[in-house]
Amino acid sequence: MVITDFLERNARLYRDETALVEINPSHERDKAVTWREFSLIERTRPDAPYRREMTWSQFDKKANRFANLLLSRGLKKGTKVGILLMNCLEWLPIYFGILKAGCLAVPLNFRYSSEEIQYCLGLADVEALVFGPEFVDRLEPILPALDQVRIRFYVGKQVPAFAESYQELVRYCSLEAPPVCLEQEDLAAIYFSSGTTGFPKAILHNHRALYSACLTEQHHHGQTHEDVFLCIPPLYHTGAKMHWFGSLISGGKAVLLRGVSPQWILRAVTEEKCTIVWLLVPWAQDILDAIDNGSVNLDHYLLDQWRLMHIGAQPVPPSLIHRWQKIFPHHAYDTNYGLSESIGPGCVHLGVENIHKVGAIGKPGYQWQAKVVDELGREVSQGEVGELAVKGPGVMLCYYKNPEATAEVLRDGWLFTGDMAQVDEDGFIYLVDRKKDVVISGGENLYPVQIEDFLRRYDKIKDVAVIGLPDPRLGEIAAAIIEVKEGMSCTQEEIEAFCQELPRYKRPRKIIFDRIPRNPTGKIEKPALRKKYYHGRLVEAQTTN
Repeated sequence: MVITDFLERNARLYRDETALVEINPSHERDKAVTWREFSLIERTRPDAPYRREMTWSQFDKKANRFANLLLSRGLKKGTKVGILLMNCLEWLPIYFGILKAGCLAVPLNFRYSSEEIQYCLGLADVEALVFGPEFVDRLEPILPALDQVRIRFYVGKQVPAFAESYQELVRYCSLEAPPVCLEQEDLAAIYFSSGTTGFPKAILHNHRALYSACLTEQHHHGQTHEDVFLCIPPLYHTGAKMHWFGSLISGGKAVLLRGVSPQWILRAVTEEKCTIVWLLVPWAQDILDAIDNGSVNLDHYLLDQWRLMHIGAQPVPPSLIHRWQKIFPHHAYDTNYGLSESIGPGCVHLGVENIHKVGAIGKPGYQWQAKVVDELGREVSQGEVGELAVKGPGVMLCYYKNPEATAEVLRDGWLFTGDMAQVDEDGFIYLVDRKKDVVISGGENLYPVQIEDFLRRYDKIKDVAVIGLPDPRLGEIAAAIIEVKEGMSCTQEEIEAFCQELPRYKRPRKIIFDRIPRNPTGKIEKPALRKKYYHGRLVEAQTTN
């Protein structure tokens, strides 16, 4: 069985039921409606200008049409097809159409520059590209270098001269499933790494990995046909899509929200009766802050059906979850750990029954194994820090066209994650930090995540990132970049006083007040912070020497 089988099954069983809803706040025209009026009158807005929906039958037919369009253009099993779209109602039918044609789906980060788009299309050998209006200006400068991308479909109005209209072409394609036989060992998709150490690497997965992600997600969160999943993160990333796989396997409705404001998140939960919401740390923080400062009034929303809030994609501060539980005590909470190399979330999983272990990423997920090892690959003792390695059906096949990088992380079926971790007496795994982010100061290993978790307990801090900066005596020092909550002021002396609770060697030696940049999946962009602050400090250290 492959994941396209789930779509075809849902089209038969739940033909006219809603599969997907897109909510785009930028299309709302009734700005005059007050929040109080919304809370009393507008519980559900199926005819709202910012809302589109699609049934399971329509979803399957649209996927079939696109698959047949690809085949009609001579694309064959194994051809790579790029997707460069913002989250929208068309995204998943296009993805499934690519799979149904036997092609490989190649989603691209919507933040990529022209240079990065060109690099990734070339690296993955993409021959066809589906893109939206947001990317025309980024594609035009690199057109001379995109000869291998011989087919270009445009999703939207005002089709550029170098592309064809997706909407116009699929209208004339067959609604029937194409005669392509898919097996679990067939290649299915190429995803890209975050590219934090240079250009992204291409991660190759087969259909077995995608199918296993469905089973793992549904096993962890128990999605039923009645559940409604609110999906906010970008679909190009494995995290968002693989969490949606729980809706796919259960035939439940999913809502794609194109906005991250606390008001729109809570409004979408209210209007669409969402029961499961996956948040990133910054969005959960923004919701809590909006409640605290009064810009959100929970009386304006209907949230009783919301049963599960879960977070992934980055370390989760325990203080954040403790705050969340005080305001939403009826919510089950979970956290999931994963990488694109492990087909997204779930290879390590806390479990809703283990809320007492908040702060841990959990134990090996359904169908997965995990261990923490030293530099020689030997398991470390309880409490010792080592590198986390995972093994399971979602481990990538390889880094496409990069055997050297593959050999560095894949050993005897184990994926070495590059994340430093430790295991407690009950077998729960705690992330310590990324291997490359460890700060070595005066011979001591400092783990920024531990310092960040401590600093987030200070009520004036909205977000924080700890990085290493060069120092002539200690080699490196820990620097804390701190983003203060809106409307508040904070001084270096306050932070230094608060940090007296930390062991001396863990206290940040430098305090910087600035905004914390995060990527679309919520991860702190530490390379950007190092680039901003590292050079001046390096010159200073070299001058001192």
